[in-house]
Amino acid sequence: KITGVDETHVFISSGENVRLLCNNALHDCKSTTWIYNRFSRSEAVELINLGMKKTDIERHESLSLGSDCCLNIKNVTKEDYGSYICQQWTDVNGQHQQQGTDAYVFLHVLHVSSSSSQTEISAGHSVTLSCQLYSYSFAGVSCDDWIRSEIIQLFWVNQAGVKLTRSDSRYQILFSSGHCISTLNTTHLNENSEWKCEVTHRNQLKTSGTYTVRISAQADSAIAVIPVHKTKSTLKTFAVFAAPTVILLQIICARRAGRKDSQHPEEIVMNTILE
Repeated sequence: KITGVDETHVFISSGENVRLLCNNALHDCKSTTWIYNRFSRSEAVELINLGMKKTDIERHESLSLGSDCCLNIKNVTKEDYGSYICQQWTDVNGQHQQQGTDAYVFLHVLHVSSSSSQTEISAGHSVTLSCQLYSYSFAGVSCDDWIRSEIIQLFWVNQAGVKLTRSDSRYQILFSSGHCISTLNTTHLNENSEWKCEVTHRNQLKTSGTYTVRISAQADSAIAVIPVHKTKSTLKTFAVFAAPTVILLQIICARRAGRKDSQHPEEIVMNTILE
């Protein structure tokens, strides 16, 4: 934290709603102005001006001003990370003058995704998951600097709540320096599984993002299990398939006994079966 600056860090997972507090708010919100900035942008964007939301900005429909002058953001995306500044301006002799100091809120957004565009994978295949923390670089300190100093840490956790380690040969965990990305590669998946990426700040859990890997259900054409019900139609079907064998036995027996009949043995057997 920089001396003389009111600074708050908020961690959120993409897709969630977030509430950014304004620590310098006055008795009402008519004096509140919220400004958004990101290191990659040269100009700040005014979101709220003297208590009124701007409507000519991107994603304005996701923003709202709370009764306590907080800034609410619905369905946070990875593009929402950055610096949010809350200011108070009052009318003094017909001119607006800022009251107090700026209140900074740094929003860090965690986003978990898959390398595959498919919603399901085939059993036995591998999948690579990516966990990236989108973080604002302030005063020359980046997300990677925080990772290296262990102020911020990224962990992968399985659905049993066990942290995964690089020493486990079932997984490959890599960290991409310069982008604050941790990737997880798992192989030979045979059932649906849930993977979670957790973020800790100074050893305190701040947020987590979950990704569920679903295995596609594919029928095995080599093994087809057909349920057999003891119905009348089933028994007749079985009799038809068994008829050639029965006919052959009847013919042999008839010949041995020297039976002679005007009707062929095949007809006798078939009539007997179908009756």
